[in-house]
This record gives sequence, structure tokens and C-alpha cells, in this order.
Amino acid sequence: MEIGTFIAASVAGGLGAVLRWLIDVAVSRRTRSRFPWGVWLVNVLGSFVLGLVAGWLAAAPAGLEPFATIVGAGLLGGFTTFSTVAVATVTLAQSGARRIALMNVAATFVVCVVASVAGVALGGVFAGA
Repeated sequence: MEIGTFIAASVAGGLGAVLRWLIDVAVSRRTRSRFPWGVWLVNVLGSFVLGLVAGWLAAAPAGLEPFATIVGAGLLGGFTTFSTVAVATVTLAQSGARRIALMNVAATFVVCVVASVAGVALGGVFAGA
């Protein structure tokens, strides 16, 4: 990896983390729910956008690896968060909200996979346009 790509991916990762925090805080203030809607939304959006990028890159010309690294590993890697889902699920279960904890795991996994599939399909359409 070239140093420029490394620096750009690092900065993009920081930006993604800040965007995640801003969205999580904004959504959490509006929903006031025990279910972690902000983190859920971030992960669904991130899964869709990463699918979109992957679908587009699959049909794109060679040489876009730096873009994939900066956007995929950097921006979206910082934006999405598996560890927060895991900790939120454990915290919910320990507080007695086991049903919400299970819903968090199931809804996150299923909807993120569906969002990824949709993103890859749409990315492929864009690449073919």
C-alpha cells in the first residue's frame, strides 16, 4: 500500500467514526428507545454503501484499489461497527431486555445482509451504465 493511500484511508476512517457518532446521537435523541436504532441505522447504511462500492468495483476498470481501500476499509470501516452491536447486545441482555437483545442481533444481521445484496446489485447496474 502506498503511503498516500494509507494516510487517506486513516483520515477517512476517522471521518467515518465521527459520522457514526453524529448519526447515533441524533437518532438516539429522537427515538429514546432501548433498541440501539442509531447504531443499527449506521450499520445498515454502511452495509448498503459498501455493497454499492463492491458491486461497482467488480465491473470497474483495474487500478481502483486505492479508492476501494480508502472508501471500504477507511471510511466505511470507521463508520460501521460490529463491536458496538456486540456490547449493546450484551448490555441489553444483562439488563433483562433479552428480547430486545435478540432482536438487535437478528435485525442487524439480516437487514445488513439484505442491504449489502441490494448495494452490490445496484452498484453493478451503475457500473454497467
